[in-house]
This record gives sequence, structure tokens and C-alpha cells, in this order.
Amino acid sequence: MLKTAIPILASLDAKETIEFYTSKLGFKLESQWDGYLIFSKDEISIHLWATTDPEVPKVTGCYIRVTEVDTLFAEYDAQGVVHPNGRLDDMPWGMRQFSILDNNGNIIHFGQDNRL
Repeated sequence: MLKTAIPILASLDAKETIEFYTSKLGFKLESQWDGYLIFSKDEISIHLWATTDPEVPKVTGCYIRVTEVDTLFAEYDAQGVVHPNGRLDDMPWGMRQFSILDNNGNIIHFGQDNRL
């Protein structure tokens, strides 16, 4: 019955977040109002809400399943956004994944199922 989930992450600065998600990650800004941002790329949507507390994004994140993880990793690595401890790797739970930190400090993991 469940179809999809949309992560809702924290944003410290709307202007900087828009710049980061559009220029570094290749997302499209779909909507913006009262500090709330909605981005999309392919079949993925990410929402961000405004906060002034810099600690909030440090404890927030999401996991996005992808195809062609090696290609996506190369794109994001060239943008300099890959987490230093989140390089592309095959995980014991069957996923090939990497991680980034957005401009706010939210961690986003991108993974492809190696078992398929």
C-alpha cells in the first residue's frame, strides 16, 4: 500500500540551500514559501523547513535509493560534496553507497542494491 516517502530536512538559510541543491546536486526548486523549500530530481522529492538552530541539521538525514550509483558518485565527487567518511563503498547489508553533507549539515546517503 505504501508508495513513496519524502524526506523533510532542516535548512539554515533558504538562499544558500537553493543554490546548493540546484547547482551542486542538480535538483529543481519546485516551490518556496515561508522558509519551506521543495526540490525534485528524477523521481525524488526533498522538502526542507527553516530553522535557526545549527544543531538540528547535524542530527538529520535521509537515505535515497538510486540506480547508477557510480555515475552519481562521480558527479557529486566532482562537486566536492561527498562526505569524507562517506566514499563510495560496498556495504555488508548489500548496498553500494556513498554519503554527502548538504550546505546545512544534513547527511544524505545514496545507495544502490547490489543484490539485484
